[in-house]
Amino acid sequence: MNYNRILLKLSGESLQGNSKYGIDENRLMEYANEIAEIHKTGIEIAVVIGGGNIFRGLSGINKGFDRVLGDQMGMLATIINSIALQNALLSLSINVKLFTAVKIESIGERFNKTNVHEELKNKKVCILAGGTGNPFFSTDTASALRAAEIGADVFLKGTRVDGVYSDDPEKNPKAIRYTKITFNEVYEKGLKVMDLTAFTLCKENNIPVIVFDMNTKGNLNRVLTDKKIGTLITN
Repeated sequence: MNYNRILLKLSGESLQGNSKYGIDENRLMEYANEIAEIHKTGIEIAVVIGGGNIFRGLSGINKGFDRVLGDQMGMLATIINSIALQNALLSLSINVKLFTAVKIESIGERFNKTNVHEELKNKKVCILAGGTGNPFFSTDTASALRAAEIGADVFLKGTRVDGVYSDDPEKNPKAIRYTKITFNEVYEKGLKVMDLTAFTLCKENNIPVIVFDMNTKGNLNRVLTDKKIGTLITN
């Protein structure tokens, strides 16, 4: 299938690279180069980045943080990562626009579906930061929501594993990787792909999801053309 508009979700933890915390500049530029490569083909790209390399709201609860305040810190962490990606793309002479789910005028424009549509049509990479703007929602849910709002043809979930497995491949070497599976099968098998809210949004809005390894050079381009890369989840 040819995809004209994609929603790419990047893991905040993956931005750490080989570091234990923060942003690895080499990993950041690797991601920027991957995005720039497919942008030049004419594909419209919106990007959502997690913030786990800086702060995770859920983990903060165990350390005494209020859930709402912890999630707000997590939203700001995604904005920091988004600014970093924006800067990396600009250094590659890629037109880019940063939108935020919360009001921070000096950093990015408040998310607006119509404006994002226009910027995508004008061939700008749109970075959608700040999650949904509300606590209790993950960046996976934010990605699914934005994918539905902007009419993305596919939700690409870039991770550090190369697809969806029958079991944790890091713990079970006999785990089987699926090349294609339905939303219903994922649910019935209890496979951990994303949180249930994000999963349901994609299923009900008929948005296919591809889970793939973003850390292998060239995979972002390959996943759009090679059915053997990653795992495709559809209705």
